[in-house]
Amino acid sequence: MLAHVNACDFEMAALLNPVYDIQRLGFDFVASPRHADIVLVTGAVTRNMELAVRRTYDAMPHPKIVIACGACACNKGAVGDGYAVVGKVADILPVAIELPGCPPRPQDILQVLLAAREIYRTF
Repeated sequence: MLAHVNACDFEMAALLNPVYDIQRLGFDFVASPRHADIVLVTGAVTRNMELAVRRTYDAMPHPKIVIACGACACNKGAVGDGYAVVGKVADILPVAIELPGCPPRPQDILQVLLAAREIYRTF
């Protein structure tokens, strides 16, 4: 079996290319969680990343939305119950939207971001 390491991240990066151009819709990837309204988490949460994931979420201003992106983030996917895995993202953070797939297509990620924006507007 061949695992798609970082495949979700590659698909997210594709959203910045001219085909999808999410910036025209008002979305952008930011360096600081203090500037984020939505956090899109890829991969299962490992023991080494659990504290960082929690701190990132805590640093975001309210209201905030969590999206679990990909099979590993939604249900631990290919990594399963490995010794280093704490769990899926929903075990650590309050996930509003789960997007399965290995990896999900960029157009699916874009649809979920647009849905998250609608949820955000209801806060």
